[in-house]
Amino acid sequence: MKIEETLQEEQSPGSTQPRNIYYALDEQGNYRQVLSTGCKAKQDALSLIWECISKEAETTRQEVLAGKKSPLAYHIKMRLLDIPMLAAYTGLPKKTIKKHMDAKAFLQLDAATIKQYADAMHITEEELKNV
Repeated sequence: MKIEETLQEEQSPGSTQPRNIYYALDEQGNYRQVLSTGCKAKQDALSLIWECISKEAETTRQEVLAGKKSPLAYHIKMRLLDIPMLAAYTGLPKKTIKKHMDAKAFLQLDAATIKQYADAMHITEEELKNV
């Protein structure tokens, strides 16, 4: 793509819509970074995805409040993680993490394991325990 072909849709004044960096060819055939406002279709798609993620997270939050799942399940959902990813970050077995997503099992966790999860998700232990 050439620099003049990068997506630059009009935005309303004061818009806080994020801008994207694309790599495009300049007149000499060299790649350069070009700041783009993107396109409405992309922004609409991203909004829809985040809406779906938020609904799933809220469903999980309600299950945590009902005592069906642990706060760990909610935080995994909110951070777009899955069990294999969290296992890689913590060094814990996937089976163990799945067990800790149960409310009763989570309540029995020791402080070191709570800290391990919190560190992997870049949150405090107190944040991990709450939804």
